Amino acid sequence: MRLIAVGDNVVDYYDDRKEMFPGGNAVNVAVFWKRYGVDDVSYIGIVGNDEEGDHIVNSLKMENIDVSRVRNVIGPSGEAVVALDEHGDRKFVGSNKGGVQKQLKLNFTEEELAFIQTFSLLHTSVYSHLEKELPLLQKYIDISFDFSTKYDDDYLELVCPYVKYAIFSGGDLTKEECVSLVTKVHKAGTPNVVVTRGSEGSLFSDSHQVYEQAIVETDVVDTLGAGDTFVAIFLKEYIVHSNALEAMEKGSAAAAETCQRFGAFGHGKKREKKIAIC
Repeated sequence: MRLIAVGDNVVDYYDDRKEMFPGGNAVNVAVFWKRYGVDDVSYIGIVGNDEEGDHIVNSLKMENIDVSRVRNVIGPSGEAVVALDEHGDRKFVGSNKGGVQKQLKLNFTEEELAFIQTFSLLHTSVYSHLEKELPLLQKYIDISFDFSTKYDDDYLELVCPYVKYAIFSGGDLTKEECVSLVTKVHKAGTPNVVVTRGSEGSLFSDSHQVYEQAIVETDVVDTLGAGDTFVAIFLKEYIVHSNALEAMEKGSAAAAETCQRFGAFGHGKKREKKIAIC
């Protein structure tokens, strides 16, 4: 199996630990695909020419992710400041709004589109600024898209017609609100919808049936990356076996393992905070 993630990357900086960890939705999904058995995983994104960008790329290389098409540009890499509450739940308390990725966008050459076409699925997110590229990419490959908590009607109409899998963070929604969201997304054009709900587990709809999955209980150190883990493993398993419940169970078990360490997938590096975060 060959899977590719395209778009956002970041370092998550834990102020109390003076430590940064590589992350970002697209990066996390790529890493968890590889860790959980996908043979060939590539990542395409933009990083700055700084210590943070180097740490992101070097960490991906250590995870055996193909980063040969990562763009290294002049400017700051994305950074988010993370705080944990007494339960290990992560809170983002500041960021530099994606750094240089906010000013630049990914463009794809014909050669690169031909490369992308050799994969089974492309994963990206709301933080990757690829909305205008989706109609083009969709001609070459199936797309999964993580909306996080951004799902106003206009944005759904912009994105949903071009993606096969839509993922949402619904931790603040009731089950009824989640089901209503799923229905709206299907009507907007996406056949498969995942809603992660934090401690309430997850929902998945294949346009015919809504499936539910509870969390796997564990000793929580840090919840950062748990949702991305679930999504990565669910997508991988569902693409191969088309068994929704089994894919959700494996995703929940993997997410529980992620909660047992700091950072989404480790690779912490000590660093004194040095940039202005707003």
